Amino acid sequence: MRRDRVRVLLISLFLGAIFLALWQAAVTRQPKGKGLPGPAAVAATAWEMVRHPFYDNGPNDKGIGLQLGASLGRLMTGYLAGSAVAIMLGVTLGLSPVLYRAVNPYVQVLKPVSPLAWMPLFLYTLKDSGQSAILVIFMSSLWPTLANTAFGVASIKRDYLNVAAILQLGWFRRLVTVVLPAAAPAIVAGLRISIGSAWVAIVAAEMLIGGTGIGYFVWNEWNNLQLTSVIFAILAIGLIGVLLDAGLGRLSRALAYSE
Repeated sequence: MRRDRVRVLLISLFLGAIFLALWQAAVTRQPKGKGLPGPAAVAATAWEMVRHPFYDNGPNDKGIGLQLGASLGRLMTGYLAGSAVAIMLGVTLGLSPVLYRAVNPYVQVLKPVSPLAWMPLFLYTLKDSGQSAILVIFMSSLWPTLANTAFGVASIKRDYLNVAAILQLGWFRRLVTVVLPAAAPAIVAGLRISIGSAWVAIVAAEMLIGGTGIGYFVWNEWNNLQLTSVIFAILAIGLIGVLLDAGLGRLSRALAYSE
């Protein structure tokens, strides 16, 4: 097992080195001052940004740490609210097949709608770009968790619920000791999908609303033709996404069980 991990790591590093070498070679063939910057230029910019991540020189000149912090703050607010609502609705629908069939057509109609499509309505209603962005995250987080929770609860073995009924457990105790633990792997799978969708949506939403955030940072640096900063921001977005997914992946593995 350890040998396989080392082999995977070495192959991954080798492929990364090949990619960087091809990238640098392609850059050196470009006319000077034109085309994309190379990995060396991006690394230099990244080092400068990492050295001073929290400076604040005005609305359009903030450190990468402040930009990511603003995005993560919006993400967590909208994601936690959306996940709470999704789990409550999913449990309700999963426990009631009739209600699930009645509500499912509306869920299927709303689920494919891009969260960004709601932005004009949120802006018109709330008159606040920050709150509108949070609601976009809310919509991004809602549907995957709702669908997985409803499926997980509906798939619980009837024997578990029958035993809870025999023991005359109250609805809250039944929910905490039977329903949620049994459906936990499916719920976490939905949460894992939702966090990825929400992170993608917040970057796009921030490009529209402006202000502070990694999405606005990317757009602002593009307007300034600072492509090294744009590429570094893209890498930072990807790294944050990997860390968020890895955290929920570890939680999923911890809650997994076999009968």
